[in-house]
Order: sequence, then structure tokens, then C-alpha cells
Amino acid sequence: MTVVFTGDESIGAIVGEFHGASNLLKEHRIDFCCGGDRTLNTVLKQKGIETDSFVKKLNAMAALAVEAPAGTDWRTAPLTELVGHIIRKHHDYLRAELPVLGEFVAKVARVHGANHPELIRLHHYYQELRTDLEEHLAAEERETFPLIAEYESVQTREALAQALATINRLEDEHSRAGELLGDMRLVTHDYMLPPDACRTYTLAFRKLEDLEADMFEHIHLENNILFTRLAAMAAR
Repeated sequence: MTVVFTGDESIGAIVGEFHGASNLLKEHRIDFCCGGDRTLNTVLKQKGIETDSFVKKLNAMAALAVEAPAGTDWRTAPLTELVGHIIRKHHDYLRAELPVLGEFVAKVARVHGANHPELIRLHHYYQELRTDLEEHLAAEERETFPLIAEYESVQTREALAQALATINRLEDEHSRAGELLGDMRLVTHDYMLPPDACRTYTLAFRKLEDLEADMFEHIHLENNILFTRLAAMAAR
């Protein structure tokens, strides 16, 4: 059945229902991960985007996607299955990519920083993001994810409360990561390459955009699906 969106839905709910919406939102620089609780209409008005045409395009995309094979619905899959997916797809990606990308960003700042001082600021933002993320991933896997697995196993209110007690801090850390990603995009003028950009410069910017896209999906899965599901269970 085709889903029809009105714009009154939260951004997180829209992406949860129709994952293809994330591409349209990213195209218009709409944050669907950390700001996933805002309604689409509210955000479109804030950005000066014409609401009716945007919603029509969104619904047209959703209608076309109906024929595509359905993937896993993380809104209903077992919590431990979702956690495993987050670790394999996003945590493992970050652990492999952050050190490599760090070398690229540092080299570009060192070689081109004199002519492009914004690269020095980019390197600063990236270093902060990397440090925060490495600590964040470890904390989730050491504390929050095992507590979620424990709750799914024993199904007690006490176990659920213990898992939920760690979430506010994680959401705050997600917000900070989102701010840093925004700072990086702003300082690079949406990753616009200058005429003198070398191959390393070009590759660094491409990989930074890949990192941003992965982070948006990663935070969406945690904030708008995993954590939201736990909160809904506690409210029953």
C-alpha cells in the first residue's frame, strides 16, 4: 500500500516509513537525524521551501518505491538485530574510516592550508569529531547496547529503565556530532573544491561527504528508531 505523507509527520517518522526520503531531505540540507522530531511542514517553512511541491515530490518518490523489494523494517525487527546492524554497518565503518580520513584531512591542511586557511579549521573540527566518535562508539558497545540486549532477554521494567538511563547522554553526543558535521560543511562551502585542488584534496572532500551521509543514517537509526522504540516501551 502506498503511504501518503501530509507534511504533519515528524521527519524521523517519514524516513522510518520511507527510507528513500532521506535522499530528498539531504538534497535540501534537512537534518533528519538529530532533528528528527520536527515536523516536515515546520522545517520547510523555516527553510523557505514551498511545502506543497515538496510533499508532492516526496509522495511521488514513495509511490515509485512501492514496487521495489522491501528491506528490513527496523521499526519492528528485534532490538538486538537492529543493534547488530548498527555495529556492523556504521560502527565498523567509522572505526576503519576515521583514521584513514584523518590522514587525508591533516595532509590537505598541511599542504594547502596557507592558501586555504579554512582547511585548518576543518582539520580542527574533524579532530574533535573523531575523538568524540571514538569515545562514543566504545561507550555504546560497552554500556548501552548490552543493556538493551539484557532488556530484550528478560523483559523487565528495571532492565528497560537501566537501558533508557544512558540514552540522554548519547543523544546529546549525537547533537554535538551533528553540529560538527554542520561546521565542517559550512567552513568548506558545502565541500566546494577550489581550482587548485589536488587528487588528495578531492578525495578528502568526497570521503567527508560519505562520512556525513553515513553519520546521518547512523544517528537516525539510533535516535529515531532504536531509542524511540525503547521510550515507547517504557510508556506502555
